[in-house]
Amino acid sequence: QNLLAEKVEQLMEWSSRRSVIRMNGDKFRRFVKAPPRNYSVLVMFTALQPQRQCSVCRQANEEYQVLANSWRYSSAFSNKLFFTIVDYDEGADVFQQLNMNSAPTFMHFPPKGKPKRADTFDLQRIGFAAEQLAKWIADRTDVHIRVFRPPNYSGTIALALLVSLVGGLLYLRRNNLEFIYNKTGWAMAALCVVFAMTSGQMWNHIRGPPYAHKNPQNGQVSYIHGSSQAQFVAESHIILLLNAAITMGMVLLNEAATSKGDVGKRR
Repeated sequence: QNLLAEKVEQLMEWSSRRSVIRMNGDKFRRFVKAPPRNYSVLVMFTALQPQRQCSVCRQANEEYQVLANSWRYSSAFSNKLFFTIVDYDEGADVFQQLNMNSAPTFMHFPPKGKPKRADTFDLQRIGFAAEQLAKWIADRTDVHIRVFRPPNYSGTIALALLVSLVGGLLYLRRNNLEFIYNKTGWAMAALCVVFAMTSGQMWNHIRGPPYAHKNPQNGQVSYIHGSSQAQFVAESHIILLLNAAITMGMVLLNEAATSKGDVGKRR
């Protein structure tokens, strides 16, 4: 009991300083693996050092920090759940012990027993958005975390600039607003929205997938996801360009069929 109390007290002290507790091999074995333990531990295994060139790790770490801060500063915060991180350059022995050869990886270590298969987060299928991680944590621990994101004014500023630009354009053209009724312009705008939606941009916005995946073993970059249940951002851009090319081809065919120009050029 004294040992357990000491471990919980130490973890609470670290949590008061930083929402995500950094761990090396010794700390991991003492506070996560070794009994006694009456608390759950979320561990993010990652490789954040610049020489590792893991852009996905940095993106996932940002979402992990958002989730950990939401838990740390919520009214439901308790000593039943702790957020930790093990970087490969600080705990390579932990990666070897768990036979782990990829990053980032999220694992839940329950208060009793060994982690089950469901205690490893399916990042490839679900993505690493803080909201998705919170749902997974609720399933594994019954701890419900409401995600609070720091205010981001970039969208508001961009919208204000767009409105100002459109307003200025309308003011300069106030004596000749016939361009508003230009069917081609509205058709192009509608096509841009259609291309974005059919290529999966909304899925990207909800799930927050990485732009591409770099294999940490051989350095090979994949732009197409291997599963039919997920995609990379680059994949949606490829689909968008293909859809745009097909649509442009249909427009050219229609123009050639309905125009009265040279037969050879039309063909």
